[in-house]
Amino acid sequence: QVQLVESGGGSVQAGGSLRLSCAASGFTYGRDCMAWFRQAPGKEREGVARLSTDGTRTYAADSMKGRVTISQDNAKNTVYLQMENLKPEDTAMYYCAADPPPTKGRSCPSVNSPDEYDYWGQGTQVTVSS
Repeated sequence: QVQLVESGGGSVQAGGSLRLSCAASGFTYGRDCMAWFRQAPGKEREGVARLSTDGTRTYAADSMKGRVTISQDNAKNTVYLQMENLKPEDTAMYYCAADPPPTKGRSCPSVNSPDEYDYWGQGTQVTVSS
């Protein structure tokens, strides 16, 4: 059974930093597509960052590009999202998502396509005050 458990959210002031963690289990970690999404109240879920099976990092253009870094620790089966210079508009529930390895010749789902990810965590809340 695939499980993704996020942690690290909280309340910070504008300009602050947070590091979110996503602990993965139940699949062959390191060979799956991993991504972070966020959803603010009344808004659609939007992509933040993606980590492909070959280690390539992709950041959503209209989200937090330039202020976030996605990384992984294979020994801990954990994916991280380091967020810097947080703004009040970054307030949202942040979700970790995973998808099985793509078949030969194909790529991981786009960071802008949440519907294409099969597995999701429960989310961790990030609140940024001005």
